[in-house]
Amino acid sequence: MAKVRGKAGTGAAAAAAAATRTKWRSGVQERIYGRRLLDALRATRDGAAGGGGGAPPQPRAVKAAADSALALTARGQSRWSRAILLAGAASSRRRVLVKAGGKIRRGGGGNSCRRPQARAAAAAAKAAAAASSAGEPPMLKEKKVKERLRVLGRLVPGCRKLPAPALLEETADYVAALEMQVKAMRALADALAAAQLSSSTPQQAEAAADETEMER
Repeated sequence: MAKVRGKAGTGAAAAAAAATRTKWRSGVQERIYGRRLLDALRATRDGAAGGGGGAPPQPRAVKAAADSALALTARGQSRWSRAILLAGAASSRRRVLVKAGGKIRRGGGGNSCRRPQARAAAAAAKAAAAASSAGEPPMLKEKKVKERLRVLGRLVPGCRKLPAPALLEETADYVAALEMQVKAMRALADALAAAQLSSSTPQQAEAAADETEMER
């Protein structure tokens, strides 16, 4: 009976993961995210320009804008999207307090949840290398599985204390959303590159024409 339940749970998880990938691969979701990404990047650019100096936004600010747009596209229906939105709100409150001269307790910002990711990735690599050895006792294997789940919970925002089934479901949704994010950002980068090329071509042609006139 337990085996039947286990197979049913596995099948349900696989079906949920497939539905998640389909949702994030739909053209509607990509268009919605593309619009929100543009709005977030414009706001980030305007904020950087408002700070003086005309410097472009920092890569961290661009990443935060892209993640916020992704969480908004998810409409807060997942734990990872709610965690990103809450982290962004906490970061905004922290900036306001800093400008007002207020004191901030450590650990309240949005970046604190990302600090362990490098250590978590290293731990995951060590766990994968150790798991390759054969003939391990069941207790050791179970311990390594728990360690991998713990590392995975650190990598997915807001999912540190989830049980394994919920963690795997959130991870599938998060990975599918990140894949769509990468696709949308690549398309945006290609469009910007094409626009710059098309705008520079007439200028180059005009400069070449002027040089020809001067030689004559």
